[in-house]
Amino acid sequence: MGSYLARRLVYLVAQVLLVATVVFLLLRLVPGDPARTIVGETATEEQVATMRHKLGIDQPIVGQYVGWLSAAARGDLGTSIVNGAPIGEQVGQRLGNTLELVIISVVLALMLGLPLGILAAMRANRPTDFALSSLAMLGLSLPNFVVGSLGLLIFALGLRWLPQHQFVAFGADPAQHLQLLVLPVVTLAASTGAVVMRMTRAAMLDVLRQDYLRTARAKGLGDQAVLVRHALRNAITPVVSIVGLELAALLGGTVIVETIFGWPGLSSLLLAGVRARDYPTVQAVVLVIAVLTILINLVVDLLYGWLDPRIRYA
Repeated sequence: MGSYLARRLVYLVAQVLLVATVVFLLLRLVPGDPARTIVGETATEEQVATMRHKLGIDQPIVGQYVGWLSAAARGDLGTSIVNGAPIGEQVGQRLGNTLELVIISVVLALMLGLPLGILAAMRANRPTDFALSSLAMLGLSLPNFVVGSLGLLIFALGLRWLPQHQFVAFGADPAQHLQLLVLPVVTLAASTGAVVMRMTRAAMLDVLRQDYLRTARAKGLGDQAVLVRHALRNAITPVVSIVGLELAALLGGTVIVETIFGWPGLSSLLLAGVRARDYPTVQAVVLVIAVLTILINLVVDLLYGWLDPRIRYA
């Protein structure tokens, strides 16, 4: 395990470098001059040149890359060219909001998807299975912006059960913050929970057909022991894989939900940076999301060995 972990950490560094390089080069291929965009079309060439020097984009591309990468390695993600604020502070604040939203959504999705998937598998091809499968298909079919908009219209604007105000930090008003968290969490958990339920059902159906479960029952084990100790333990591995993928996708894919509910996260920061052609902000956000995604994949791989003793790491 130790050698495997060491190799994966080396791969992690290589993957981060590759992602950072690709993002850096792709942003430089985008048509247009960010300096001209900032100072305006009516600016003189001298003003544009001054802004290009301030942004550091008048240097050779290799020098730009080495300077940015070395600063990022020291934890310096640069300064926003829009508001002049340190990007590290903005990313830190937004990252906490995103992690809060994503983690709670995934936990809720697991709390709903796992038991419903198990129930559907245990009642395969019966009315319960058809009802739960139809519910899961509905969750997969409805886009997040539809679920979020309907939730906002019904529960915030219509029934007024939940507030419709803009974001409030937990430290400023914990009760208000938790109320604001309900609708975006449910919106994200609806589709993620449907994916978890479908995967759990498929994995459980495959495991329930195995001979060792019939052997366990023949030895006198009760249905609950067979289900938890044998069936679920062996069916959980693909579920962990899909949860890891969903978690990684949500880190940078919550822009619609953040926009609908005014939730300041990484996705909305990334979108704002793209619109403003704020190179340093876009690079920093993508780099952070890439590192987190790679770390999630590493954790998922390590969980495989813990959940399934048959998996060994050389």
